[in-house]
This record gives sequence, structure tokens and C-alpha cells, in this order.
Amino acid sequence: MRYEEELEGFLNHISLSRTGSDDTRDAYRRDVTHFLEYVEAQEIPSLNDVTRNDISAYVTELRSGKITGTKLSNASYSRHLSALRSFYKYLYRQYGIENNPMHGVHGASGRRKLPEFLTFDQMETMLSQFDLSDPVQVRDRCVIETMYACGLRVSECASLQVSRINLSERFLTVLGKESKERMIPFYPREAQLLEYYLSEARPLFVKEDHDIAFVSQRGTPLSSRSIQNICEEAGERAGLSVHVHPHMIRHSFATHMLDNGADLRIVQELLGHESLSTTQIYTHVTEDRLKQVVNHAHPHAKVK
Repeated sequence: MRYEEELEGFLNHISLSRTGSDDTRDAYRRDVTHFLEYVEAQEIPSLNDVTRNDISAYVTELRSGKITGTKLSNASYSRHLSALRSFYKYLYRQYGIENNPMHGVHGASGRRKLPEFLTFDQMETMLSQFDLSDPVQVRDRCVIETMYACGLRVSECASLQVSRINLSERFLTVLGKESKERMIPFYPREAQLLEYYLSEARPLFVKEDHDIAFVSQRGTPLSSRSIQNICEEAGERAGLSVHVHPHMIRHSFATHMLDNGADLRIVQELLGHESLSTTQIYTHVTEDRLKQVVNHAHPHAKVK
């Protein structure tokens, strides 16, 4: 690809200045690569020659699914545009490219989509179906329950270190976005499960000593994709009617905490959200559920 140097420089810049998440870097690589391949296909002489009309044509194809092979959600579309805005800011600072065709281009509008989550009963159904006599299922149950107990992002779960788990005091420490460290306490059942996994199951897999907690049967660290597969398969085996993914587990943690009276700012701190407004989306979940209950159960709700 013609602009490999610019792309790699940008990705290194993102890693150093914005977030330590490999998932974010991978998403930005995909997004910007789609754009650069489009620039080449249209035979645009250079990145400085890209016009607003070129961007308009690109985003039209992007929304239609022609670029990625599938129609994008509002969130994915907005992330694509955010990646391109950041890319052009980087080109200006690093290469002196003054033409910024992304200026004034905005993401999808409308109300933010409410997060999907599992009910408490659904979560317990999924967790209880694991066979704890099988070391692989012990690991898989521990992966899911650790994300649920602590509200972890999938990247945080994949990179969790044994040395950062304090079983006696029942807390663990993770590095979140922008390499910000946070300490998260967990409940006794999670402590018992973690201790059992670390002492009985993990040693059966690990071939060479390292500090990553969750490992494959070959002893290598579980990838984020592997954890996604674990969640999907667990939901299917439990007979749940929803597609379970790691962020749904994190959403469930936040929703259940707020439903049971946790302070919003405490949940913000546990989740590692920079802004309280990001955490407040979960209050809308609770509000919507309350409205549904009232509309269904109150006799006057049915009176026109």
C-alpha cells in the first residue's frame, strides 16, 4: 500500500498518546486502511489532494456497506469518521499537510443506542451451566465471571496479570484506556473461582512461566477474539435468545450495580470512564425499564 509509512506512524502516535488498547489500534488500522485503499483506487494523487467531494463519495459508500462488505451501525460509522479526523490532524502535525477534507464532517446523529445487557437471571443461567470438573470450562466460567464481577473491557480481561490479583483482599488492578490504572474489588464467589482456576486449571495449560492470567490450552495468553468466542458459545449453550458478547457482560455489570443502588460516580470509577456522561447511559436503561413496567402493570396506563 502506498501510504504504509503514514499509517504506521499514525498508529504509533495513537498507541502512545491516546490509548494502550490493542483493540483500538486494530480498529483504527482497519478504518484508515479502508480509506487509503479508496484513495488509491480513485487514483487521487496524494492525501493532500483529497477533497470534501471525495470524502462525501467515500462516506456514502461506507454507509452503504460497499467499502466494508456490510452496512455499518451508527457507532461504527462514527468511529470511522473519528479515525479519519485524527489521521488528518496527525498528517498536519507530522507532514505539514494543511488540506483537511474532514473539517466539518460529522458522525451519525440521533439518540445514542442504549447498551444491551443480560438480566440477572440470564447471567446466572449462563454462569451455572459450566462443568467445573473440566479445566477448560473452569477457565471459561472464570473469564466471564471476572468480566461480570469487575466490569472489565475484553482487552483488560485478556491482559489481566496474575500478579495484579489480590485474592486475600479480593481486588484486582488493570490498565485501562490511556494506560490508566484502576483497582476493582470483587465478591467472595469470584475470589473462590479465581483461586480454583489459578491453582488447579491454569497450571495444566501453562508450558512456560508468564504472568497473564487467562491462557489457552497451549498455555498462550487468550486473545480478545478468543474471549468473544467463549462468551458467544456460553450464551448459546445456556439457550439465551440474545447474542452474548464481552461488552454485554460489562454492560450487565453496570446496569445491575445501578439497579441495586450503587452511586453513579462509583460505577464510573469502577468502569474507568473519563466522563460521567458516558456512565449515565446506564441510567437511561434503568429509566426505560421502569417505564416499561409501569406501562405494563399500572391500570391507568391502559386508559386512553
